[in-house]
Amino acid sequence: MTTRTPNDKIRDLVAESGLTYEALANTVRAVAAECGVLLRTNKSAVEHWIAGAIPRGDTGRFLAVALSRRLGRLLTPADLGLPDPGDAAHDTIGLTLAGDPLDALLPMWRYELDRRRFLSTSAYSVAAAALPLSHIQDIAARTAAARTGHTIGMAEVAAVRDMITAFSEMDERHGGQHGRTALVTYLRDDIAPLCRARFHTDDVRRQMLSAASRGVHLLGWKSYDAGQQGLAQRYYLQSYALAAESGITGHDGFVMRTMAMQGLRLHRPEHCLSLAETGLSRAKGRVDAQTEALFRVVHAHTLAKAGKRRAALTEAEHARALLATAPGDDVPFWALTWGPPAASVYSRTAKVHEILGDHRAAGEHYALAAASRPAGTYARIVALDLIAGAEMHLKRGSIEQACATWHRAIDHMDGVRSTRTRKAITRMRADLARFRARGLRCAAELDERARDLLAHR
Repeated sequence: MTTRTPNDKIRDLVAESGLTYEALANTVRAVAAECGVLLRTNKSAVEHWIAGAIPRGDTGRFLAVALSRRLGRLLTPADLGLPDPGDAAHDTIGLTLAGDPLDALLPMWRYELDRRRFLSTSAYSVAAAALPLSHIQDIAARTAAARTGHTIGMAEVAAVRDMITAFSEMDERHGGQHGRTALVTYLRDDIAPLCRARFHTDDVRRQMLSAASRGVHLLGWKSYDAGQQGLAQRYYLQSYALAAESGITGHDGFVMRTMAMQGLRLHRPEHCLSLAETGLSRAKGRVDAQTEALFRVVHAHTLAKAGKRRAALTEAEHARALLATAPGDDVPFWALTWGPPAASVYSRTAKVHEILGDHRAAGEHYALAAASRPAGTYARIVALDLIAGAEMHLKRGSIEQACATWHRAIDHMDGVRSTRTRKAITRMRADLARFRARGLRCAAELDERARDLLAHR
């Protein structure tokens, strides 16, 4: 009979976490679900692991992430005294800010293009969400050395910006699953070498790194739209590192803003307020008014989530006031990620009102957001704002107005391949169920249209 050796590392980490075995099992299941894996882990399984049993498959990875989130530091299966479940070299790729961000990105892109398990086993890490706050290395000189004989000027920067804009517009029109492999290849084969080239001036180098950061940010956004939150986070961290290395005022804070938004979306608010506050502190008074409004409205959202009602409303109003002060200002390339700043401010203000329970104001701002973006270019996000607005109408008891707004949202979904829009339509059908059961015609017609849309995806 084989005698198991108790796993003291897991035992000690669980004790340090303060979690009960049942609570830890629940967290492990939640991490697995983020990666598309259904687990039936329970407190008995935790007892068996501490007694020396080896978790099956990728469960050891999920356990490491669960404990990382609780303890606020990055842990791998090896830290838990567990063997690698195979191909585990990627566990921390992209989750740190040490070294050259390009050195972190290249293996990530290799994994993506090889279709490895990296995509499905990259879980969102609360510990990693705090990394930008302590990232104080001076990394500005790392890419200054020339690695090719070609000297890069602003013409090359402009070309990179144009290409990233084209990828971004494709993403908004057709969803995050379109053009992803092409974007990875472009970043790896074209932009990465440009970032390590010789530059005419230091300002050209900074602008190229900033453009590269936006390209990596877009890849994070594509992963987000596909529901791959852990992978999205890794790209955002490396986008942050490139932005910090560029030294462009406000750009690193803008990526912090995105990371705060991701944490809010995933109901992981542990670092959202500090991320939003730090991002804002790096931009306020140093960027144009429209860009500052983008920072302030996300700060308002995190304040609302933290239960600070008055501060949230004040900050949201400040953001809207900034929009009115300088509508003609030039907005930097990196701040145009989601199109016109006004639309982003309206949409995020709507979320503030939604959290605070003012569904009428939320619906009005979602409608303003949808109307502020060119629908042909921003089909997906216009559809999502309209869907959110319809949900506000429903919460106020106006089913006919909700159905009319949902129909408008579906009008924008032709050719959009997006996990988020699909989930929104599925959620809409669930919301309509009780009205269909009562024989309401507008609900039945809308549900039939939604069912047809899902069937053709």
